[in-house]
Amino acid sequence: MAASRTLRIGLIPGDGIGREVIPAGRRILEALPASLGLKFSFVNLEAGFECFQKTGVALPDKTLETLKKECDGALFGAVSSPTTPTKGYSSPIVALRKKLDLYANVRPVKSVAPTRAFPDPIDLVIVRENTEDLYVKEERTYEKDGDIVAEAIKRITKSASSRIATMAGEIALRRAKIRAEVGGDSAAAKQKQTMVTVTHKSNVLSQTDGLFRQTAFDALAQPKFRDGGVKVEEQIVDSMLYKLFIQPAYYDVVVGPNLYGDLLSDAAAALVASLGLVPSANGISNPIATLRSVGLMLEFLGQEEAAAKIYAAVDGSLLEGRLLTPDMGGKAKTDEVVEDVIKRL
Repeated sequence: MAASRTLRIGLIPGDGIGREVIPAGRRILEALPASLGLKFSFVNLEAGFECFQKTGVALPDKTLETLKKECDGALFGAVSSPTTPTKGYSSPIVALRKKLDLYANVRPVKSVAPTRAFPDPIDLVIVRENTEDLYVKEERTYEKDGDIVAEAIKRITKSASSRIATMAGEIALRRAKIRAEVGGDSAAAKQKQTMVTVTHKSNVLSQTDGLFRQTAFDALAQPKFRDGGVKVEEQIVDSMLYKLFIQPAYYDVVVGPNLYGDLLSDAAAALVASLGLVPSANGISNPIATLRSVGLMLEFLGQEEAAAKIYAAVDGSLLEGRLLTPDMGGKAKTDEVVEDVIKRL
C-alpha cells in the first residue's frame, strides 16, 4: 500500500445546482480505494449570490484566506446571477480568479461511445489563458468625425503566454501517463498522440497573436516536452473551429488566448451533447462534470492513478448507458448516477 497522504479540500457549493453536485464530488473522493494511500479532510466554505444576499459579500474574506492557507485544492459549484443590476454584487468566480491568480481555464471534452457523426473517440482538452486578451475589459466609447466609436484593448503578454503554454505541455504529459494507466494496450490509447495545438490569429493580429504564437512555441520547446514526446503544431482559430467539428478525435491539447479559448471551450462541449458532461461547466443537474472535475483536481495534485480510476468509473457508467440524467435523454437522479460510479470504483 502507498504511504498515506491527507489532502485538505475546500467545498464551495455556491448556489442552486452546486448544492447537489459538490456533495457528489466529496462522495467520490471518500470512495476511492484505500490502496491508493489517500485520505481527505474537507472544509465547507461560502460564496455566491445567496451568500451575498445573506452577508452583503459574494466572496467572503474567510473563504479566500482558508483556500490560500489551508487547502490543497477546492471544488466550486455553480453561482447564480441576478437578473437585474444589483448594487455591490460582482461575480465571486471572477474575483477568485484574480485574487488567486487562476490563470488557466482547463476544459476536458470526452466521449465514451462512437456515434454516427463521430465514430472515433473524442478525448481532448481546451487550455484557455484566463487573465488577459480582450477580457481585461478596458473599453471606451467616443465621438469622431460625427460617428460613435467603441474600442476595446486586446492585451497579450509574453509572461502570461509562456505560462499557459507551459501548462498545456504539462497537461499533455499527464494525459499520456493517464492514458497508459487507463487505456493499457487498447488501440485508442496507442493511437492517441501526445500533442499541443497552439491556436491564434497571427495572420491578422501580427503583434498580439504573433507574440502569443511565438512565445507558446518557445515554451513548448523546453527539453521536458521535447524529450517527453510532445508534438507541437498550430492552427488559425477560424480553421481550428472548423476542424474541431470535422475531426475532433485528432486533437489532444489545444491552447489559446482568453477569447479564443472561451469560444473553443463551449463549441467543443457541443461535440459530446451536454455541458453537464464537461468539467467546470454548468447545466441541468448532471453530476458527471463535477465527478470529472474531481479527477482533474487530483491530476493537478499529482495523483494521476486516483484520477485515472475516477475517469474509468465515470466512462464505464456512461458507456453502459443505463443511468442517464435528463439532459442526456434519461431519467436518472444525481444520487443514482453517483452510486453507480462509486460501485465501479
